Amino acid sequence: MGTMGDLWGPIGPYRGQWGSIGPYRDIGVTVFPLYPEGGPISASRSQKGSVLYPFGYGVGDATTPHEDDGMSPEIPLTETFSFYGRPYRSLYVNNNGVVSFGTGVPEFTPHPFPLDGHRPFVAPYWADVDTRLGGDVFYRETRDPNVLNRVRRDIDPITDPIEPDPKPTWAFIATWDRVPFYGAASNKVNTFQAVLATNGVTSFIILNYGDIEWTTGIANQGDPHTGLGGIPAQAGFNSGDDVHYYNIPGSRTAAILRINQTSNVGIRGRWVFRVDEFTATEGPPGSPPDPITGPQNPIEDPITVPGPITGPQNPIEDLITVPDPITGPQNPIEEPINNGVGQEPEENGEREYICQW
Repeated sequence: MGTMGDLWGPIGPYRGQWGSIGPYRDIGVTVFPLYPEGGPISASRSQKGSVLYPFGYGVGDATTPHEDDGMSPEIPLTETFSFYGRPYRSLYVNNNGVVSFGTGVPEFTPHPFPLDGHRPFVAPYWADVDTRLGGDVFYRETRDPNVLNRVRRDIDPITDPIEPDPKPTWAFIATWDRVPFYGAASNKVNTFQAVLATNGVTSFIILNYGDIEWTTGIANQGDPHTGLGGIPAQAGFNSGDDVHYYNIPGSRTAAILRINQTSNVGIRGRWVFRVDEFTATEGPPGSPPDPITGPQNPIEDPITVPGPITGPQNPIEDLITVPDPITGPQNPIEEPINNGVGQEPEENGEREYICQW
């Protein structure tokens, strides 16, 4: 754990808080409701795994070290990935459910976006993973035409039909396969994936979710047997500019356990975003049909979360506008967020970080 000081500066390898997190704004996005099993999206349990892109040693993936709060070395990229106006040619894959730019992220306590310190990263499921207990974190970059054709299909619901087809030429795939939580006294594991794709100009993030069985490690007051309670996982992305970021609904609440039942593109367990510029990711243009069976049930219309842009998100959609968290009531689909300020760091020897940016 001594190497963490090299990544985090002179404060050294501590576990703890990232500092005060203030009020935040989300970009506009259409959210398909949290459906119960057998709800409007018809799917077998095996479909949860089918949203994942191929991964593992058989397709040439590398892995991160099997350690608590571990990460890959800095990974040079063969293509520039533009993340809200900033170009990146390298990244880190972190065991705790984060793909980061500029530095590794050993921090195990999730916080809502935006973050103090202007740290850009993608968080498919930011939580306290411990691969010493099992599981693998795989990653690779690829230009395989089969993979790129699949990416092209998967981003189609959020592309503008009047713009040229973006046709990605490169992708980076990171997969957390059956990873347990820190302090686990059970066999509960999570599987999820982040896909970054670009043609060198237009950039996309695809977040895919397989089986999700826990939300919290014991250092964040989670139960060692259920992996629930305490400060649950955070999902979304943070560009680092305090303007462009997104908290997937349910983040840092018990509802995040059902993230594989949600979507912004009508496919259970998949979230897709364009991230080279600000866009309101509202799914297919026009009145969105039911993801599988037809028109939306009028009592389950998508919900629009307001963002930095003003005016109607999409004038041809009948959406429910939720007041901005700064100026009105909290979003009813998200419980109040505990910013973690004042939380005591875990007293467990070398697993203590206090990251102050």
